[in-house]
Amino acid sequence: MNQKEEMVKLAVNGGISFGSKLNAKQLSVIAEYMNDGDELELTTFQQLYIEVPEKKADLVKEKFKEVGLFCYPVGNFVKNLRTCNFCKGSEKEGMPVAIELNKRIAGKPVPFTLRPAYTGCPIGCGEPMVNDIGVMKVRNGYNLYIGGKAKGLDAETGTLFMEQLIPEQLYEVVEKIIDLYAEHGKKREPFYKFINRFGLENLKSQVAG
Repeated sequence: MNQKEEMVKLAVNGGISFGSKLNAKQLSVIAEYMNDGDELELTTFQQLYIEVPEKKADLVKEKFKEVGLFCYPVGNFVKNLRTCNFCKGSEKEGMPVAIELNKRIAGKPVPFTLRPAYTGCPIGCGEPMVNDIGVMKVRNGYNLYIGGKAKGLDAETGTLFMEQLIPEQLYEVVEKIIDLYAEHGKKREPFYKFINRFGLENLKSQVAG
């Protein structure tokens, strides 16, 4: 009797660039690891979910990396940054900062899936105001919002936590916030509930300390 092959789900993303796009080569490589009848799930966080055999997961990740695809774990981890389209240009809207922030936080384990978002101007196409952690570039600095909630009858925008941060300050503060959530959050406690329980002022003092 053949044992059923163990499968693992990967979250695949085309990286942070001018919009959420995949090229023909990337699509063809993804298709190589799909069987007839398999489906890709497109998430609201600019990710594709694909299931691959667990024993081939490392090989698949390497092949995806070769064509510029990024793989992230699925479950209670920090998602990759949801971003805007950088319509006014890479430098003007801070694409290098978004790439670096994503590199530092995406895939970190947390009590419950955490969704960070980034936008390069106050128009807010990346929807930072309604995600757990939101970054908005305003003039030459970066404003940080936390605790947004996009779903439900109690949906609300995030709270302005700090403003006009320089890149290094932004990285440090966001990493500290996530570390505090990982340490003090209860199992499967959404981030906005953690903030309400832990206290916004307490969080600020811990981050500043």
